[in-house]
Amino acid sequence: MDTAERLRTIVGELGEQFYEREEVIRALVVAVLAGQHALVLGPPGTAKSQLARELTSRISDARYWEVLLSKFTDPKKLFGPVDVGALSRGEYRQVFEGRATQCEIAFVDEIFKCSSAALNEMLAFLNERTYHPEAGGEPIECPLISAITASNELPSGEDLAAIYDRLLVRVEVGYLADPSNFAALIRSAVDTKAPTTRTTVTLEELRQAVEVDVPAVGVPDAVVDSISTLRVALRRAELVTSDRRWRQAVRLLQASAWLDGRDEVADTDLAILTTVLWDSPAQRPTVEREVLTLVSPDAKEALDLEDAVGELEAELDAKAGQSREKLNEWAIKEANKKLARAGKRLATMREEAVAASRSTATVDRVIARQKAVHARVLVEALGVDASMVAGQV
Repeated sequence: MDTAERLRTIVGELGEQFYEREEVIRALVVAVLAGQHALVLGPPGTAKSQLARELTSRISDARYWEVLLSKFTDPKKLFGPVDVGALSRGEYRQVFEGRATQCEIAFVDEIFKCSSAALNEMLAFLNERTYHPEAGGEPIECPLISAITASNELPSGEDLAAIYDRLLVRVEVGYLADPSNFAALIRSAVDTKAPTTRTTVTLEELRQAVEVDVPAVGVPDAVVDSISTLRVALRRAELVTSDRRWRQAVRLLQASAWLDGRDEVADTDLAILTTVLWDSPAQRPTVEREVLTLVSPDAKEALDLEDAVGELEAELDAKAGQSREKLNEWAIKEANKKLARAGKRLATMREEAVAASRSTATVDRVIARQKAVHARVLVEALGVDASMVAGQV
């Protein structure tokens, strides 16, 4: 397999290991291929760290560095402690081995708990790939390709806004939505499985992709026109993104096309921009609708169906305290029928998209959401066993 094919295989392998995370995994791989940094945002216990470690471990022979930040983190912990032996001889120097200054791949947990003392050094590390030694002298060039970061919360305060802006790709993760996936997760805690295949790529292959292959992917005028149209649409919705982020996003489009085995960016690659053009989670649905509607003619109807499914899920949550009889009645007379109709329409839309050689990514995502909510209704309102529900939706 070539490098792109092996990376696609890695996405698939990790998608089987981490339920409901395949879109997130692909976005992180695209960020690495673009030489950009990513943020995984979500509550505790959503496997953010485990996912980042498993993904970065698939890059063999790369120097990896990981740190958990706090508001008391000293910059020397990040970039190199003082050499005590040299200090006893009257020399002040730092030990850089095994620190951020020498890594190709980094994972920074709780990125927005960065201390004020480490803030400027972290900014230079992420943006310019440099570190200014405490003893002075020329800045050190860091070999960093990409950093994956994680946080339970968005930054508060303007001092952290600069770091947030350096994280081009932003993805959200939540707790598992589909009861059948949750049941599989519980079974995985006790079931002993045979070792899974672990596809890897070498550091040399990754550098070739990042520095040579991805930048060589063509960006046709039609895609540039689509990006310009999208910028206007988002401005009308009062969502303004800096020129720098738009420019950096072009490399993401190239990386997305290259990962799919194409030598030219297509409109379907614009979907990766749903991870770039929002600042707060409240803005994400608007960005997704504008981007995905531009990508596919099926997107508007699919997203409308997703909204209808979301309303049923919210209604299910609101009925949590009601009796089983009332839940049964609502599920049978209303929710089950609406979800089944949505599922049939989505299946038809997918068949039509395949026949027309159009991307099915948006429809597939909505189908997954519809199945998850339908499964919840069956389990929580109708009492179906969670381990049996997968075959009924």
